Amino acid sequence: GVVYNYNEEGIHRAETGWEQCISIPLVQPDMYGLLQQWDKLLEEFSVGEAWLPHRYEEHDHNCYTYALAFINSVLTAQGKEQMSKSEFTEKFVIPQTKKASKYITLHQELTTKDFYIVPLPDQENSA
Repeated sequence: GVVYNYNEEGIHRAETGWEQCISIPLVQPDMYGLLQQWDKLLEEFSVGEAWLPHRYEEHDHNCYTYALAFINSVLTAQGKEQMSKSEFTEKFVIPQTKKASKYITLHQELTTKDFYIVPLPDQENSA
């Protein structure tokens, strides 16, 4: 897909260069209608004056602020309560970061030690 991001040069849309990022699912599977509108909502949100390059500030108005503000705009449109930075971090960012950390640690162990992976026997054939 396309990754939207915000930095001192403004809003960017990129199809490559984000292969090492962590994807955080935000939309529940039963909210298919929202998924269909997501790209349109993100595009409309991104053209707002708040995201002009000169407004960027490394600590207080950055890519994280951009992502959270978009999520909060969707929540508001749904009549739901907005999330604070700490709530979003605790509910969404930290759990995914922990999973990624475990995966990276496991990957490092497997690549630095002499391990090999053997597929389990097919359950049907062994019965």
